Amino acid sequence: MEQTKHKKNIISANCRFTLFIRCLICGAIAFSIGLTGCSSREARPIQPVPITAALAVIQSEPLALNFVGTVEPIESVAVKAQVGGVITHVNFSEGQEVRADQLLFQIDARPFQVSLDAATAQLARDKAQAANAEIQAGRYADLVKKDYVTQEQYDAARTQAEMFKSVVQADEAAVEQAKLNLAYASITAPISGRTGSLLVKKGNVVKANDAVLVVINQMRPIRVSFAIPGDQLPLVRKYSARAKLEVHVKSSRNGNSGEVKGVLTFFDNTVDTSTGTVILKAEFANEGGVLWPGQFVDTELVLTVEPAVLTVPAGAVVTGQEGTFVFVIGADKKAQKRLVKVNRTLDSTVVIDEGLRAGEMVVTDGQMRLIPGAVVEIKSSLQEKGNTL
Repeated sequence: MEQTKHKKNIISANCRFTLFIRCLICGAIAFSIGLTGCSSREARPIQPVPITAALAVIQSEPLALNFVGTVEPIESVAVKAQVGGVITHVNFSEGQEVRADQLLFQIDARPFQVSLDAATAQLARDKAQAANAEIQAGRYADLVKKDYVTQEQYDAARTQAEMFKSVVQADEAAVEQAKLNLAYASITAPISGRTGSLLVKKGNVVKANDAVLVVINQMRPIRVSFAIPGDQLPLVRKYSARAKLEVHVKSSRNGNSGEVKGVLTFFDNTVDTSTGTVILKAEFANEGGVLWPGQFVDTELVLTVEPAVLTVPAGAVVTGQEGTFVFVIGADKKAQKRLVKVNRTLDSTVVIDEGLRAGEMVVTDGQMRLIPGAVVEIKSSLQEKGNTL
């Protein structure tokens, strides 16, 4: 029995050993297959990175300063009545464009016409009396020479004539005042512009020089006011001494309404001590009525136009920990990182001072997938002012 058990133990041990050997062989085979797979993957060629690119070009670009401005009317008038009465007519609509001297309101003119008629009648009566007194004084002048009347009587006649002459002058002034009041009953626009909200209605009673009836803002031409830092004032004055400076504004902050051009017309005479800024104003023809009083606009003050500066699309310039840089594509289609010195940014264009040469190709999109030395594939190119890759 013991021999039989011993033989069974030997057989069991042999089986376990055989199973162990088989496992080692299988593991070795699997490991070798894995190494072969990894080797094949490592040997697979690196795919180029798709990018878009553009050339660095030399072209003319404006040297400009950018600010936020406020549109304001050159003239703004709060229209008031100069005589009191009942408004019988309103001859315009709210928000309507009106011309200078256009009739806006009509106040009941009948009381003023009556006053004018009365003043005219008074003038006629006093003129007749003055004429009679003048004739009387002339008679007394002849009689006093012949001693038919005394000097005292002549002086009294002469005084009476002068008094009536003064009365006539006062009557003439009263007639002119009555005519003026009658004219004031017709309220006209003092300037051309756009009317605001109508603050009184037909049938309202107004008083002289009391409530505002409507506000008119001049729309054409119009001004844009903006503040510049005081330390930039010498630079602006330097270029403005040579020629009138152009000012460009965008009629909406998102730039969807296009650009309007004007000229700089005003420098304030002091620097604001609380903000350190100086107020400048530019005038615009505003023929299309794009600019609106009270509107905020992006304002660009163009100092000069530099004839030859190196430019790249704004999308090519990246800011990193080391500073601003671009990826330059060489003849071998590999990307190289290049630090550059940026002068200024103009909308979609960046002016470069150092680090790049004209004609070099720069990556404009796809930089996030690039590392120095990466192979690239130019999928599309940018067209910048007629230069197409």
